[in-house]
Amino acid sequence: MTAIWKKPISLDALRDKARHTAIEHLGIEYLEIGDDYLVGRVPVDHRTHQPFGLLHGGISVVLAETLGSVGALFSSPEGWRCVGLDINANHIRGVKSGWVTGTAKPVHIGRMTQVWQIDMVNDEGKLTCVSRITMAMLENAD
Repeated sequence: MTAIWKKPISLDALRDKARHTAIEHLGIEYLEIGDDYLVGRVPVDHRTHQPFGLLHGGISVVLAETLGSVGALFSSPEGWRCVGLDINANHIRGVKSGWVTGTAKPVHIGRMTQVWQIDMVNDEGKLTCVSRITMAMLENAD
């Protein structure tokens, strides 16, 4: 398979861009870049719990939007950027501790829009959330 990335992408570059952002504050980590996917994770701890001790559903959405947005940005040509149009999430299983790991894969990479699906699992590999994000692609937006 040919890689989808049109801009140079590396874990170090993604980590550098995350400094002093919500990504860093929540402890989100980038783990792997494949030819057509991106993997990251978020800790389930005091920073990400809701009042009843479970991972806050909004944090799953933050992880999904982070991975989908980064995927869309780096699979677009130089000079293009992207903004989110829509995101949804289906919360399937609660998580009290450990990590939630998300894998983002493109469903559609078009000229004006991209759609990414992000599947999230707990430490046992059980599905916790499925999210889909639609991105608008903006040309000459440096």
